Amino acid sequence: MNLSLLLLLQIIPADRLTAWNPGMMLQGGIPVRNTVCATVNASTYGNGTQEASGGIQAAIDSCPPGQVVLLSAGQFLLNNHILIWKGITLRGAGPTLTTIKKTNGAVAGTYFVDEYDAPIVVATTYYGIGGDTTVNLTSDAVKGATSVTVTNASGFAVSQIVKLDEDNYSTGAWKDLPNWNGSPSNVDVWATDRISWQRHNPGQSGDDPFPDALTWFSVSGRPVCELKEIASINGNTITFTSPIHIAYRTARSAQLRDFTGVVKNAGVESLKVTGGSDGNIRFIEAAYSWAKDIDNTVYLGHGFAVNNSFRIEIRHSYIHDGAWQSPGGGGYAIAQNYGSSEVLIEDNIIKDHNKIMVCNASGAGSVAGYNYTDNSNINYDTGWQEVGLNCSHFVGSHHMLFEGNYGTNYDSDNTHGTAIYHTVLRNHLSGFRRDYSGLGNGRTGGLSYGAYWHNFVGNVQGVPGQMTGWLYQDFQPWPSNIAVWRLGYDPLRWQEEPDPEVLSGSKAALREGNWDYVTNSVHWTVTPEAIPNSYYLASKPSFFGSYTWPWVDPVGATKVYVLPAKARYDAGTPFAGPPGETLPVPVAPGQPTLTYTLIGS
Repeated sequence: MNLSLLLLLQIIPADRLTAWNPGMMLQGGIPVRNTVCATVNASTYGNGTQEASGGIQAAIDSCPPGQVVLLSAGQFLLNNHILIWKGITLRGAGPTLTTIKKTNGAVAGTYFVDEYDAPIVVATTYYGIGGDTTVNLTSDAVKGATSVTVTNASGFAVSQIVKLDEDNYSTGAWKDLPNWNGSPSNVDVWATDRISWQRHNPGQSGDDPFPDALTWFSVSGRPVCELKEIASINGNTITFTSPIHIAYRTARSAQLRDFTGVVKNAGVESLKVTGGSDGNIRFIEAAYSWAKDIDNTVYLGHGFAVNNSFRIEIRHSYIHDGAWQSPGGGGYAIAQNYGSSEVLIEDNIIKDHNKIMVCNASGAGSVAGYNYTDNSNINYDTGWQEVGLNCSHFVGSHHMLFEGNYGTNYDSDNTHGTAIYHTVLRNHLSGFRRDYSGLGNGRTGGLSYGAYWHNFVGNVQGVPGQMTGWLYQDFQPWPSNIAVWRLGYDPLRWQEEPDPEVLSGSKAALREGNWDYVTNSVHWTVTPEAIPNSYYLASKPSFFGSYTWPWVDPVGATKVYVLPAKARYDAGTPFAGPPGETLPVPVAPGQPTLTYTLIGS
């Protein structure tokens, strides 16, 4: 255990923590592949005027694992998707040089499409193939342990990706909601000890449809879940390659289920993709796979969708300008769905969407680190501040870390149920958006009703000299005020008083060592402790170059330094390296290496 972990343990209770080693970190990072099995030239397909999916798919199909299908500079028309179904890399000549486009899909500013499809899919089949083995646990899966015992392990194998889950619906009960303007609300919500569904008694106008909602993003009624990889099997004891992030209880009918045919070690690199109408790039039942140096734009659905997937990495990409920036699932930059776990979203620019990211029954052990996020909005009400950094939007998501990001706000919504146990460390949460002046529902830190066991440590909130009219915290009437903190509110029931369990008690939000520009002070409820540099990095990451790290320092004389991803965007060079470094652009063998213009210091 490193020093930073020991220090953080003094601030955050152990039951709220987990091990964050996401993406390809334990494998030494994304593999460098230099052997090109095939080069596909844009000129062969009329530089974007002729359908190229067949030719690219044929190159993928014949490429040996561990090698590269290289796309030349130019444009490629993919009105039919391509499927990366094995461990190869699809690489362009660079995100400013190679473009994959879909012309019968998403169109900026509209929700209408000719055909629903994603240009690039990393999966065995487009919609995944599931599994055929489900067994009960014979004893509780213990948080932090690496093994479980099941009734019969014969249907499992080493290296399989499997899902742990428990029943969090049929074991629920009606729970009283807080008062309504000082009087009993006379409305209940369906809840367990951990989560609340979007189901009320009597019913509310924003309720989800039941029983259909039970299977939207999980096995029916089992949204508290996570994916694991099997390391070994001894009798009926199954050992995993990473620790369990939350307990799964036999009293809640805890189960283990398999996936067959998961794609591993597949990558997409160095290209632009646009026009996808079922998202642009989808990872479906994939593991140890990645996207890096991607210009991802004008999509309907999700820029990146991560479904039923394990240890995916999305890094150094520019995800921007969703086609339809409106609630309803049509304009989310990144979505983790169906139990996706231990995902790393790092060093990206994520801008101009409805929601920056969502987690639908997912997120365990995942990290969003050092991303520049901005301009989340609703296209028909641009004055309203959407949720920014978050791992919510469906019931059950848990144990994701948000570290070192820039964003308008962090919030955990309860639109389709509640999320739990997330940690927010050393982020700059400004309260403002770059290109939209509206402050409707303005806040830097928010938690909706039922967002329990959240941890905010070492963040900087607000912008110096711009906080006139802001309150430190707002408790009702919502959302008439703008405030650093808005905790326990319910956007379905604005007249409802704050959720008392978000405010105090064992489930309450932990807020320690956060600086804000309303009170111009750092706030502690305990004896001040040293705030750790990181909760998933042992040292300064290479992409920071000569920049100061950590870049957010609530207790220092300088509160915020430079975030590389934001500096790249500010300089107009979203794929440039930090000062003193270059970012090579992969090109065909024999051609000169290109570099991007560097950001000045």
